[in-house]
Amino acid sequence: MPSKNRKISDLGEKKLIKRLLEKSQKYPFKSIFFDTLSFKSRSDDAAILNFGKNYLAATTDLLIQSTHFPRQMTPRQMGKKIVTVNVSDLAAMGAESLGFIVALALPPDLMLSEFDEILEGILEACENYQMALIGGDTNESTELALYGTCLGIVAKDKVMMKSGSQVGDVIAVTGPLGLAAAGFEILSAEKLKLKNINHNFKELALKHALEPKAQLEKGISCSKTGAVTSATDITDGLLSELEELIQANQTNIGMIIYEDKIPIPDEIFELASKIGKDPLEMALSYGEDFEILLTIKKDKFHEIKDKISLYELGYVTSSGHIQMIDKEEKTDILIPKGYEHFKKNDKF
Repeated sequence: MPSKNRKISDLGEKKLIKRLLEKSQKYPFKSIFFDTLSFKSRSDDAAILNFGKNYLAATTDLLIQSTHFPRQMTPRQMGKKIVTVNVSDLAAMGAESLGFIVALALPPDLMLSEFDEILEGILEACENYQMALIGGDTNESTELALYGTCLGIVAKDKVMMKSGSQVGDVIAVTGPLGLAAAGFEILSAEKLKLKNINHNFKELALKHALEPKAQLEKGISCSKTGAVTSATDITDGLLSELEELIQANQTNIGMIIYEDKIPIPDEIFELASKIGKDPLEMALSYGEDFEILLTIKKDKFHEIKDKISLYELGYVTSSGHIQMIDKEEKTDILIPKGYEHFKKNDKF
């Protein structure tokens, strides 16, 4: 179908970004700040620029109120989230955070107190991730939107990227999956007044949904081991991110995971049964977990696991597919799916 007859919703976010990058290659750019990995990083979690013995990592993200912020999210939490989503990209590269720049598109009737709360959230998050707010801009808009750009730094021999997985590598994640999904489901089911939900679990799930945390320290620690072969953060769901690692690789690889190794808290199974949801789907496809997905050299994994809390999921294969061995030891091919902008799958 000719492009003039197609809509961006026919492609979705990931294909649009790929299209952007393919078109940019028609205009080669030479600079002392670009090397082979710099050009390769354009489709990674953050772009990296040649900076002496290090790489300067740069990433940007855009959050729009109707798409990214549930109605229960406070202005302070909105401010914290725009920082967190950017820092999470740095964490996936193993980069230490340096500074943050924010631009705010603001409705003219936004209360000044809400504006101040957003700023407080931004500043609080910057302090948490040990970096400074170094600039910003504002403009008028019909809908609240927050634009963030984050800068970081990482040693050239320690940078983690989406490409690099080797057959036999261990697949791992930095934390449990599905907690953010549980939090969003609890928020959506508020009117149903769900009963008998463990209070501590509810608070934890809501915290993951409304105040996510980037795994910056774990990302930096993992990168320093020199044993990570690929990495990305889990924002769009585990299956989607596994596919990202497969697509980024130069050779034909696949991923196989074990259902009984996926770190899903027991309370998620209980919640899912109450609301008629699939707990496995919540862990694999909802996203917003902000954990880091990694592939690690097999002979180094247990040594790293003893130092950094990691969950082993499976291993890298040469199948070209994502496969899962279920609890009955049956192997199934999984179709990658997760949250994607411009398609009809909005979270809220």
